[in-house]
Amino acid sequence: MKEILRTTDPTIVAFASALLRAEDIEPFVLDVNMSVMEGGIGLFPRRLTVADAHVFRARAILLDNGIELSEER
Repeated sequence: MKEILRTTDPTIVAFASALLRAEDIEPFVLDVNMSVMEGGIGLFPRRLTVADAHVFRARAILLDNGIELSEER
């Protein structure tokens, strides 16, 4: 799994996930439950990951739809 997106905005995570699922790429969101610990103030970013085989295509899909991506790690 590779991280392709990191943001504190849950709406971007939901939109990006929907875009990827529409293209048969199953995303996995990390740090979703951190909002319980932080009190919902948006301090900790959520991370969107995809399987290594889908990284290039997933990044292209999100960029084409105006979503700013994380730096490659």
